[in-house]
Amino acid sequence: MTVIDDRPGVATGFEIAPIAGYIGAEISGVDLAGELDEATATRLRQALLDHKVLFFRDQPLDHAAQIRFSRHFGKVTPAHPYDYNAPEGYPEILEVDSRKYAARGGARKYSYANFWHTDVSALVNPPAVTFLRSELVPDVGGDTTWTNLAAAYANLPDSLKTFVDGLRAEHRFGGRQKRWEAGSDAEQNVTTKPIVTEHPVVRVHPETGERGLFVTPGFTSRILGVSPAQSDRILDLLFEEVTNPAYTVRVRWQNNSIGVWDNRITAHLAPADLDHLDVVRVLYRTTVEGDVPVGVDGEPSRSVVGSAFHGAD
Repeated sequence: MTVIDDRPGVATGFEIAPIAGYIGAEISGVDLAGELDEATATRLRQALLDHKVLFFRDQPLDHAAQIRFSRHFGKVTPAHPYDYNAPEGYPEILEVDSRKYAARGGARKYSYANFWHTDVSALVNPPAVTFLRSELVPDVGGDTTWTNLAAAYANLPDSLKTFVDGLRAEHRFGGRQKRWEAGSDAEQNVTTKPIVTEHPVVRVHPETGERGLFVTPGFTSRILGVSPAQSDRILDLLFEEVTNPAYTVRVRWQNNSIGVWDNRITAHLAPADLDHLDVVRVLYRTTVEGDVPVGVDGEPSRSVVGSAFHGAD
């Protein structure tokens, strides 16, 4: 089903084409490089709440235009809590460039995190929205997959919902296991500047009121208040739910594509099918400042180590 917004008073109509049963839509008929009128920006923000992930094609933006577009959704943050050498003059841009991974002397990689995760959920206020712009992508492979955490929660049995509603979990980089090479920049960062937060297992979305399973293998390390063995079993159960293919959408990148996702109610999986290929993949990420998650009981997340991550006014 394609929805065309041609209502009177809307300065710029655009089409919304859902692309999976629970999550995702492609948007056409809007030029993100130009100045968006407020009516269009409002409709895009609502589309994001409705579909969780939006995908735009044929949008040849530069860094400045990407940052300008991101600001329609909130305060744009620095590139990452750990400074990953943003492009000069654009501290908001995180480069996802396979050539730079190779230059570091490690195994060739194509993403900072090719495991299921919600962006930087180790923070007490993880980013609200993430934007990823493709500049150079391979002809084959390199897809990204997203999952709808609200759908994962909604389809649990009522008895299990009641159980997880009251749980809290610890989030840290790597989750239950180390995911970085010895001596790497990542190891240095998480060792010398750890970021750890206790979040509700079920997060209430601040705008829609939806409840979502706020746990992922990439960051969630343990369930609080239970034994390690019990924690592992609970997390295994929840990880299986949030990564259920029924709740996902997989998108094929093309040059000059832009993906936008609600980081408060989704998780995503970067590609793992490129390491054996001699190809280049270059994308650029921006994020906007998030709120502190709140659980079903109304209690907010609690920072154990690290500070909140703020954007500029």
